[in-house]
This record gives sequence, structure tokens and C-alpha cells, in this order.
Amino acid sequence: MSGWRFERPPNLPLPQPTEEAQPFFDALKERRLVVQCCSNCGALQHPPRAMCGSCQAMTFHWEEMSGKGCVYSYVVTHQAVHPALAGHTPLATVEVELAEGPHITSNLVDVLPEAVKIGMAVEVVFERVVAGVVLALFRHSGAADSAISN
Repeated sequence: MSGWRFERPPNLPLPQPTEEAQPFFDALKERRLVVQCCSNCGALQHPPRAMCGSCQAMTFHWEEMSGKGCVYSYVVTHQAVHPALAGHTPLATVEVELAEGPHITSNLVDVLPEAVKIGMAVEVVFERVVAGVVLALFRHSGAADSAISN
């Protein structure tokens, strides 16, 4: 890579977890990536919700993910859509398809926005942004990229 590194804008608001999402954020503090798993049908879903999107059950447990995946989609933002983003664009937001199937939206820490490619192999990195808050970001893994293509 180029030596470039994504830096989260310091004044960007922090996530405000819902009751359903709190276990996800608690696991991030432990450097674990987890997703909801329906206790009824076994469907994995992210973001966390009160009801299973597959069978409408309302009981869940949490499954740990490998943290490996590929870029499924992405968008490069050129305009600061929030005051905290002024001076921090362009910015790539990626949708990562985890190896286990669920998708998660995040940022890449080591890939220039113009170099992001659909199918790019990535892996999770846990980044402490402030005391008590850890986020799941991704880096190019160097593994073979997916067959998904632009």
C-alpha cells in the first residue's frame, strides 16, 4: 500500500448503540467481531435488530465472526456531509461481505479512496477512538481478492 492511513475525524459523532446493538459494541471493546444469530432459524443479521429478518423470531444469541471478507460495495464521498468531515474528504465508506455472509458498513484504514475495488480482500482491525469506544474498521488483507468484480 501507499503508506496512507485513514484517520477518523476527531469531531465525528460516536455511535449511539441501541439496546439491540449494545452487545455488538461491547464485543468490539474485547476485540471481537460478533453478529446477531437468530435462535429460531439460525439466520445471521447485521445491523442488530429486535426481530429476525428471516423468520420474525425475537430471540438471538451472538456469533463471533472471523473478521475476514471482501468489499461488496463502496461509495467515495467528496463533499463534507457533516461539519466534522470538512477537510477529511474524499472518504471511502465500504460495505464488507464477511466470510460468514453478513454485511457490515465501515471504512478501510490503509487503502486510498480511489484505490478501493469491489472484491478486495479485507480483514477487521479494532481501533480505539476514545476511552471506552472501539470500532471495527478494515484493512486490505493481501489475500486473493474475490471473484466479485466492478
